[in-house]
Amino acid sequence: MAPEFRSLVVSRHARIGVVGDPATASQAWLILHGYGMLARGILHWFRGAERADRLLIAPEGLSRFYTELSDSKRAVGASWVTREDLANELEDQREYLDRAIAELVPATLTLHVHGFSQGVSVGARWCTRTSRSVARLVCWAGAMPEDVAADDLKRALGPEPLHLVVGNRDSRVPPARIEADAARLGAAGVDVKLHQFDGGHWVDEGMLASFAR
Repeated sequence: MAPEFRSLVVSRHARIGVVGDPATASQAWLILHGYGMLARGILHWFRGAERADRLLIAPEGLSRFYTELSDSKRAVGASWVTREDLANELEDQREYLDRAIAELVPATLTLHVHGFSQGVSVGARWCTRTSRSVARLVCWAGAMPEDVAADDLKRALGPEPLHLVVGNRDSRVPPARIEADAARLGAAGVDVKLHQFDGGHWVDEGMLASFAR
């Protein structure tokens, strides 16, 4: 007999990295890590964005796993979503980020979203599905998911361009893939700014500084 699969909603602990004080901040950045990273890893890359009037929030993906570094060492990484049971995973993800922002980021703060690699799809989907106003979306080294409609991006971002960033030597996400996303979305009426830096699959310090002013 074939098994029947049912969905059960459960509560669990989520880890969120926070840098800064909401009492002195006027701006908040929601920072979404890539596949196999943890919150502390992505926050290390964003140290150049730290400022007294800026709050950095880095939620961690809820699915952790071991990654092999060598025969004797293993690291821990996290993932946001897979294609398995995708609809429910995306809904859980939206609720998680909605709650994190509602509890940690006062409504008076301007909100920017930065997604890296797998975090690009997380950030783009959340921006187009949340009721929270988003001032800027910056997509680092990650492809735009096909289920994010151009019209939804235009509505979510208002007058601010969509920023797509990629290193010219990125071997995981080829620059041509990001260029194709920029062309496709631009043709659909999205105001897109494509940024390239000399480097690979990471958050570039110089490029970050241009967003952190």
